[in-house]
Amino acid sequence: MKKILLMAPGPTSIPSQVLLAMAKPVIHHRTEEFKGILKEINEGLQYVFQTKNPVLMFSASGTGAMEAAVVNTLSRGDHALVVKGGKFGERWDELCKAYGVNTLTLDVEWGRAVDPSEIESALKKNADIKAVFTTLCETSTCVRNDIEKIGRIVANHKAVLVVDAISGLCADDLRTDDWSVDIAVSGSQKGIMLPPGLSFASIGPKAQALMKSSNLPKYYLSYEKALKSLAKTDTPFTSAVSLIYGLKESIALLKKEGLENVIKRHARLAKATRAAAGALGLELLSKAPTNVATAMVMHAGIDADVIRKKLSADFGITVAGGQDKLKGKVIRVAHLGYCEEADVITALSAIEMTLNRTGHKCEPGAAVAAAEKVFAE
Repeated sequence: MKKILLMAPGPTSIPSQVLLAMAKPVIHHRTEEFKGILKEINEGLQYVFQTKNPVLMFSASGTGAMEAAVVNTLSRGDHALVVKGGKFGERWDELCKAYGVNTLTLDVEWGRAVDPSEIESALKKNADIKAVFTTLCETSTCVRNDIEKIGRIVANHKAVLVVDAISGLCADDLRTDDWSVDIAVSGSQKGIMLPPGLSFASIGPKAQALMKSSNLPKYYLSYEKALKSLAKTDTPFTSAVSLIYGLKESIALLKKEGLENVIKRHARLAKATRAAAGALGLELLSKAPTNVATAMVMHAGIDADVIRKKLSADFGITVAGGQDKLKGKVIRVAHLGYCEEADVITALSAIEMTLNRTGHKCEPGAAVAAAEKVFAE
């Protein structure tokens, strides 16, 4: 039996306190006791999202929250601007097209962040754009987009800014209100340190105003229903009670560490991992790296998927592979959520040994030494 270490960008490892909280006996979701829990987590989610606006919760994966953002703000035939710099930017495009929304896409080279001036130019040329869809962290390429600059640009246009922060929340800074993000969506299985199954969306005033003209079909993912229930400290449908128990505990842990410190921890782990990649002679895919995960490009002749599978089989360590055009070319090593220095050191040591066993010769201990130097700063 091998100890399992999750070092992929979701699902991530879960703190024991959260697991224990989810093991509590289930109570009914229409009781005053449960309302008390909802009140606490509703306020906690505002803290995590750095917003005074309502944060809605759905029993769905992050993609459910993405779909909800489309169907609650737009109508068939509307125009949206989509930043496509990886698989999750592409998902915004696919969701819009599934509902008959016309998309103008900014095709960004994989590994690079979108240039905010391109968004500004597109909005100036296309006054009918009603929404701009982008990602905080494009998880498929490990790129962080400059949401602060994008937010300043979109704030001067009628369009709403919708940000996929599914993997980025709690790892990369996201100041939802200060940066004029109208809708930010996230999921439970990333930096929030829960199993998959919950998704979230912060809804600003500009987005709430746009809701009134949307005529796309929605029922379970209706913002209107969710907002009405939230005003009564309730949920419109049956709540995922055990996950919400866990969410209460995970928010308490994030508050105890302090959100600023949580982000600094992620930044330190990311910096150490990038230094280790350099010590191994591996190129980084991302030119604008995120704190969520590091994409390491394998040398020619080394199959990244072989490395990934051997890490799992030999060491019980899960890292992510490349998607689409990056399949077999990169491994994505996450340092996300319930992750600390010892986890990163363990993963880097295993990567080093696996590379040596598969033909990529590197100095034993080089990756670990590079990471430790960062941790010692």
